[in-house]
Amino acid sequence: MGALDGKVCVVTGAAGVIGGETVTVLTREGAAVAAVDVTGEADGAALFLTADLTDPDQVRAAYAAVAERFGRIDVLFNNAGIALPEDGSVLDTDLATWNRVIEVNLTSIFLCCKYGIPYLLAAGGGSVINTSSLVAKTGSAASQIAYTASKGGVLSMSRELGIEFASRGVRVNALCPGPVDTPLLRALFDRKEEARRLVHVPYGRFARAREIAEAVGFLASDASSYVNATEFMVDGGISAAYVTAAELPGAGGRE
Repeated sequence: MGALDGKVCVVTGAAGVIGGETVTVLTREGAAVAAVDVTGEADGAALFLTADLTDPDQVRAAYAAVAERFGRIDVLFNNAGIALPEDGSVLDTDLATWNRVIEVNLTSIFLCCKYGIPYLLAAGGGSVINTSSLVAKTGSAASQIAYTASKGGVLSMSRELGIEFASRGVRVNALCPGPVDTPLLRALFDRKEEARRLVHVPYGRFARAREIAEAVGFLASDASSYVNATEFMVDGGISAAYVTAAELPGAGGRE
């Protein structure tokens, strides 16, 4: 038997690497998985829906379609998000970039919680996992002001929702990954920037997408039934590390 037998899970950002790996993990554990993305596909999902998660009507319709198909919803993995190369220092980032990142990374999760949590309540409880980030706790090594602010907002919102709905059987946690080896990360980092970031990583490598997906599987399952309103760090020890000097070539010396 799988840890999620009989549960219905909704994964947003499902066409991305982390979303796709999470669909695989949740399906492996016995869940019926509905995958949602603004574009693309998600292999292995029982249902795939296309939706712009910054549009309230499309979010509402997506959850209604999942509930109509499966009869219930038990788990929300609100994972859709972006990082833009134009997002840098507060001195350089323009308002359009700020607004777009906040809209996709924070407002979309607000909408997914607003329209998704009622289905969990109707089912008698469930788990919400909102993708935040390590930078919500530590700040970014290289400034991404809108991204960092958006992920901090996700963390704070998740705490409040976890407190609000705990007595009604719904847990809400913020998943806080460190850097994950994905095409998005590779597009943002050149080799010099990668080396500078890796100085802070005790493992000496970025996370694999499957490692993040396995954490989602735990938070979705009843094995985490007393984990609520917290930041669930999956950062390989970065936030606990004290780095005094860079040993990697091109890392730029002391950090």
